[in-house]
Amino acid sequence: MTILVTRPHPDNDATLATLRQRGFDALSAPVLRFEPVLFRGDDDADYDAVILTSANALRAVDLATSRLLRLPLFAVGAHTADAARAAGFDKVIVAKGDAVSLRDLVLARVEAGELPASATLLYLAGADLSRDLAGELGERGLSVVTHTTYRMAPVAGFPREVSDAFMANRITAVLHYSRRSAQAFLDTIRADGIEISALALPQCCISAAVAAVLHDAGATKVVVAARPDENALLEALSRTLRPRPE
Repeated sequence: MTILVTRPHPDNDATLATLRQRGFDALSAPVLRFEPVLFRGDDDADYDAVILTSANALRAVDLATSRLLRLPLFAVGAHTADAARAAGFDKVIVAKGDAVSLRDLVLARVEAGELPASATLLYLAGADLSRDLAGELGERGLSVVTHTTYRMAPVAGFPREVSDAFMANRITAVLHYSRRSAQAFLDTIRADGIEISALALPQCCISAAVAAVLHDAGATKVVVAARPDENALLEALSRTLRPRPE
C-alpha cells in the first residue's frame, strides 16, 4: 500500500516516517512550497498576546531576542504549539486544531479575566487565510494586528516517481492537510491528465473543510479525520484501508 503525502516540506518528512513505521509505503509530493515574507520586528508595539494558526508562521522569523517571547501565545493545535515552544515561547495555550477552537479559546480567556477585554493581539499568519480569524475576534472587541510571515506557492507538477506511481496504479490513498494544498493537488492532477483515476482513490482529509474541496471536485471516496490532527487522520486512513469482513 503506497500512500501519497501532499504535505509541504519540512512537515512531510515526519509524516513519511510515521507512515513507514506503521507499515505503509509512502511517497512525498509536496504541492505547495514555503516562501518566507520579510517580517520586521514589532518590539516597540504593545501586544497582550500572540496567535498562531500554523507552525510555518515561525519559520521565517527570528525571535531569539524578541520580547514577544514573554507574551502568552495561542496556538491552533499541538504541532503549532510545539513549534512555538521550540522558538522560545514559554506561555503556550493550545486549541483543538482549528481556527474556530482557537477563536473560542481566546474569547474564553477574555471571559475568565485572563486576557483584557480590549486586548491587542499579534497574529503571525500566512498570505492565504481560509478564515477571517482577525475579523471574528475584532467583532468581539479585540484588536488584532496581522503580520504575514510566509506564503505557500504552488509547485509545478509531481516528482517523476509520483507520476510513474500514478500511471502504474501503485497509489493506494492520498493524505490532505489543508484546503490550499487540496486545491493545488487538484490543479496538478488536472495538468497531468490523471484527474479521473486520482480522484477515484480514497482521499483522507484532516477536516471537513478540506474534504469539501475534494467533494466539490468529484471525489467519491472522501474520508474525514475525527479530529483535526495527524493522529486522527492516520487513524482514518487505517480504517479506510482495513479489509472488510466477508
